[in-house]
Amino acid sequence: MTRDPVYSCHVIIVTGATGALNGATVEHLLELCPADRIGVSVRDVAKARHLAERGVRVRRGSYEDPAALLHSFEGAEQVLLVSSNHPGADQVSLHRVGIETAVAAGARRILYTSHQHTGLDSPFLPARHHAASEALLADSGIAWTSLRNGFYAHSLDWLLGPWRETGIIAAPADGPVSWTDRADEAEAAAVILARELPFDGPVTLTADAAVTFGEIASIASEVTGRDIRRVVVDDEEWVADRVAQGTPEPMARLMLPFFQAAREGRFAGTDPLLGDLLGRKPRTVRDLLARPLLT
Repeated sequence: MTRDPVYSCHVIIVTGATGALNGATVEHLLELCPADRIGVSVRDVAKARHLAERGVRVRRGSYEDPAALLHSFEGAEQVLLVSSNHPGADQVSLHRVGIETAVAAGARRILYTSHQHTGLDSPFLPARHHAASEALLADSGIAWTSLRNGFYAHSLDWLLGPWRETGIIAAPADGPVSWTDRADEAEAAAVILARELPFDGPVTLTADAAVTFGEIASIASEVTGRDIRRVVVDDEEWVADRVAQGTPEPMARLMLPFFQAAREGRFAGTDPLLGDLLGRKPRTVRDLLARPLLT
């Protein structure tokens, strides 16, 4: 959605700008702010050439290289830190580097891409990482905003399994999840940055409804005109099935606690803020299935 530019933008630096989430955020920022107010910190500057050609400041930086990261944050008023998802990495320590570097660079506010329902007691490991990272933000001494994004709906592509071929959604017992389009999250982050909306601490950005896999099966049946059935399988059986289909076992076991957390209702919350920021209703699971996004 094209908007009139907001020329009051102060310098915004975005990390992970060649990735899907923050890359989309930068594209939306370019609709709202002059390009010379936007900078990106990326591992490979060649991959951000398309941004440099449009006037965005491109500098090399990563959480593993604090000196380069500090250079990439130079002059920042706001810094958007993408959360690390590198398997096996000490993600909280990497986030600490990003936070401390933003403070050292003189940033006025840090924004961080978190996840709905963070908690050190969550069975879902990323939720614990985000909770620890938010604690670091709270101790940073400067203003901060944690964007607690709803569970990204594109994850359904993997979690639902080959339902289009089999007509069956076979997965462990779950609970309601407010599946949210990653593109909507990216757009909302750009609005918050460009308008310098003073959200302090965590804000929840989710779709406006939470659905179970059983409800998704019903939606899929309506969208496709076929009978799509939901079958509940044992947790360990699901892991074994995934491994048999070629998924590395560590990855399957990493995602298994998603179902355990969903059963506890940890992803069932919804909030109208995302729709308010977008100026429209967020995309729904029905929208995503009908595109079709999940193939």
